[in-house]
Amino acid sequence: MTTVSQENASTIPDWFQRAIERPTNSRFVDVDGCPIHYLTWFDGGDDLRPGLLFIHGGGAHANWWRFIAPFFAETYRVAAIDLSGMGDSGARDNYLPETWAREVGAVLEDAQLGALPVVVGHSFGGLIAMKYGADHGEKLSGTVIVDSPVQDPDDIPIPKPEVPVQTGPNIYPDQPTAQARFRLMPLQPCDNAFITDFIARTSVKPLDGGWSWKFDFKVMGSRRFGEPYREELKALKCRAALIYGENSAIVSRRTVDYMSSIMGPKAPVVEIPEAYHHVMLDQPLAFVATLRAILDAWARNPL
Repeated sequence: MTTVSQENASTIPDWFQRAIERPTNSRFVDVDGCPIHYLTWFDGGDDLRPGLLFIHGGGAHANWWRFIAPFFAETYRVAAIDLSGMGDSGARDNYLPETWAREVGAVLEDAQLGALPVVVGHSFGGLIAMKYGADHGEKLSGTVIVDSPVQDPDDIPIPKPEVPVQTGPNIYPDQPTAQARFRLMPLQPCDNAFITDFIARTSVKPLDGGWSWKFDFKVMGSRRFGEPYREELKALKCRAALIYGENSAIVSRRTVDYMSSIMGPKAPVVEIPEAYHHVMLDQPLAFVATLRAILDAWARNPL
């Protein structure tokens, strides 16, 4: 069980504490010789509930969904993946979008999320959801893209993240020092310190000589943004929806208009007020309500 720090306990909402205390199952599936970790909020076996898979952003992990997933666990068979090189999954020599997409498919199958599940991807995870949906969307009920930018080709490109030249991971002397170095990328404010504190605690691991982040440093310099996601959004073989933050640093109103034009007039497009790029951290309950509304509408109008 993961709990909040004692000094911040008085500021933690009851809903958040209940959510992170909800039991999870930790599982692995092998994909191309690499162990891929994922969490589930159900106890195995098959049932008639539809499946729902959450995909984290770049450098993140399944625990970023720990306070969101339980809101859907009564209605859906819910899982959250650690893509290779991140979280508790194994590392690879090379990281490619097609490999990450295969990992999504493997978890959908291994977790037995059933016919026509929904995938929800944030940021880089939304791009991988598009990749999977373009390749295998006939196996999905829908794809929910959360603040993932697909720009109009006539726009000035969003600057790619600066990647420091490294030969190995950053090592910190102890766990508190590592957690104190946690930052959201792109940099942004977040009023919910109880959420960022929780994510910081679940984002570090012990290594020889100290503590470091739960991602392979090579991931941040990989071809994360080299895929033609514009073409993959056009090629989606399932329904799509877009959720984005009002103050997002990487999804502008022009980007929203462009993505909406590709997805078509029936695709839900929802702005979360007072949210930045990390929508589910900034406005978690508004995010839950929005996602519920999208899923409920799709459930009433099955494919």
